[in-house]
Amino acid sequence: MTATGRTIRDESELRAILGSPSELVAGKVADRLNGLTRQFIERSPFVCIATARPDGGLDVSPRGDPSGFVRILDERTLLLPERPGNKLADTLTNILADERVALLFLIPGVGDSFRVNGRAVVVQDEELLAASAVAGKVPALGILVTVEEAFTQCSKALIRSDLWNPERHVDRSDLPSSGEILRAISDPQLDPEEYDRERAERYARGDGLY
Repeated sequence: MTATGRTIRDESELRAILGSPSELVAGKVADRLNGLTRQFIERSPFVCIATARPDGGLDVSPRGDPSGFVRILDERTLLLPERPGNKLADTLTNILADERVALLFLIPGVGDSFRVNGRAVVVQDEELLAASAVAGKVPALGILVTVEEAFTQCSKALIRSDLWNPERHVDRSDLPSSGEILRAISDPQLDPEEYDRERAERYARGDGLY
């Protein structure tokens, strides 16, 4: 399908349609956490981290663990543990090339989300990461984020999507399995049932999870 509408080229055209935010909304961005906003991070078990690829592309990756897994070291510093995964390490290699990151925190059942923009480095520090251990396993690496912008995001998107309503949840079996997707994309000879079975066993053992 080809778009046939008028393309918006600059912000003045955009504002003519959308209008401008109020002074209160425009001034909501802080350069650090405070006693109120830090609670969104402390109660969140899930965050998406966006990074920029060296080739100019973009990447966004989910991270999840028990609530508070993103540790607040001080009002300007966060620490994300890096758990074992598929070893692609897109987020980490991107940070090595471009330290800019953006974080979106979600809390189950809560409409508001919380956003942090800043700069990050990859750290290897067993003492620093010791408090991020899960099931006795200390992560080998962490992402240390310096907060530059911190602000809440209104709940309209989550309300409209009805994201937290269990009656709207989709049964995983209604969607293609990971093995089926992998076979379609990269390996026509892959046995998807065997792949998914091995993957489930690996996760049951905790391999690639913590």
